[in-house]
Amino acid sequence: MARFVVIGGSGRIGSGIVRELSAGGHDVSAASRRTGVDTVTGEGLARALAGADVVIDSARPPSSYGDDEVFEFFTTSTANLLAAGTAEGVGHHVTVTTVGTTRRHGIPYYEAKTAQESLVRESGLPYSLVHATQFFEFAGTIAEVSTVDSQVRLPGALTRPIAASDVAKAVARVAVGPPLDGDIEIAGPERFGLDEFVRRVLAARHDPRTVVRDDDAPYFGAVIEEGTLLPVEGARLFETRLDDWLRRTGG
Repeated sequence: MARFVVIGGSGRIGSGIVRELSAGGHDVSAASRRTGVDTVTGEGLARALAGADVVIDSARPPSSYGDDEVFEFFTTSTANLLAAGTAEGVGHHVTVTTVGTTRRHGIPYYEAKTAQESLVRESGLPYSLVHATQFFEFAGTIAEVSTVDSQVRLPGALTRPIAASDVAKAVARVAVGPPLDGDIEIAGPERFGLDEFVRRVLAARHDPRTVVRDDDAPYFGAVIEEGTLLPVEGARLFETRLDDWLRRTGG
């Protein structure tokens, strides 16, 4: 039986991937700083990857990190993880990444993810890159960084947001299959303007802030075009609709 190791396995997406693989009867373990594994320093990596056939990287930097720290996190963490995977003879390296990184964007976080993806592609390991659109669960963070004087100012750039549970499901499916040695994009079933998406989530939470459409407002540090956040044609679309998620979770 193949052994799966989920890096960042204590996080929102990582823990969901662990649940999906466990439910399918697979041998899976979660590795994160909580379990004594630090991909930036390399502490615990060799132990965590011992006997691993498939490594799934869903690790994210702390939310307090600035742009330079985020870049350093993804490049250092990924380089260490790939080196450890190569030493262990890992047969499939899966990375959870973001829709939009493969096109012009200027978003510092996306630039860090682009650098991470390049390291994976050039590593020589069999790999799959799973690009996801904005998670429903991410709407609060988008609102927080876009608030100016009690108004949430966001462009109307289009997106197809997706439930974190669907991301976990998609990544688990890719992980149990053969390496793509390429990229796949996943998204939700509905298309919204970024401002509309966040407005609907905040309304469901009874958040008093007003969401204002401002196409010149930056998205995580960059002014983006209408299609920057949209998946490519042929992306795999998942079934959870925003209203159904809001009814189930309350936002």
